Amino acid sequence: MGTCFEFDREVMAVCLEARDQEDVLKKMAQKLYKADYVLETYSEAIILRERSFPTGLPTGINGVAIPHTDVCHVKAPMIAVGTLKTPVEFKSMGGLEETVPVKIIFMLAMNSGDNQVRLLSQLMQVIQDQHLLQQLAAAKSVSDLVELLNGKIYL
Repeated sequence: MGTCFEFDREVMAVCLEARDQEDVLKKMAQKLYKADYVLETYSEAIILRERSFPTGLPTGINGVAIPHTDVCHVKAPMIAVGTLKTPVEFKSMGGLEETVPVKIIFMLAMNSGDNQVRLLSQLMQVIQDQHLLQQLAAAKSVSDLVELLNGKIYL
């Protein structure tokens, strides 16, 4: 099954305030950059990719987005997780015209295509758990996020 993924508190946020989709992507990408997981090019690359290949998922009351980009922008694998104070509109993965009010972001920084596919598959399991999504959205601290997600992802 692989090794249990260890989340880094430095790249996680609760009740993040963001004006719009691009603002939240920049803020979360900056956390990954400051913690030395990604190259400086990552932020722009993830914004451009999100425009062409949207990642919003209509998961009930707490919409989710799983932005990611090419492995060439990543130094070391990590998942930045953030909950938003107020939901932000993301275009739906299913079609460019629909939007999803997103409350939870899983920003992927994977340095291998194989890991990215495996991770996306596991994240889909997490995202389908409505109870877990409610708990994540209600988290009051980064420690709460880590506790809720520990043991859910293996690489």
